[in-house]
Amino acid sequence: MTTSSGRAPDRMLAVSQDAAGAPDVLKIIETQRPVPTLGEILVRVHAAGVNPTDWKTRARGQFATGALPPFVLGFDVSGVVEEVGPG
Repeated sequence: MTTSSGRAPDRMLAVSQDAAGAPDVLKIIETQRPVPTLGEILVRVHAAGVNPTDWKTRARGQFATGALPPFVLGFDVSGVVEEVGPG
């Protein structure tokens, strides 16, 4: 999906959660497309898997780093590099 200018849209769909819990706390949201920063890439996701990081984060309601919801999940993805940040 691209805009008429050929650029990726500013919005995207993502899986998010607002609280700890079972899989029913997950929801699909529309959110701002992130802009990659130093050493990051932006991937247009074609397929995603669920790994232990995802289900443990969902169940505990926070990332291992301590970040609290709401947040976007998804660590195992396959797709196309859309944008490259500096560095």
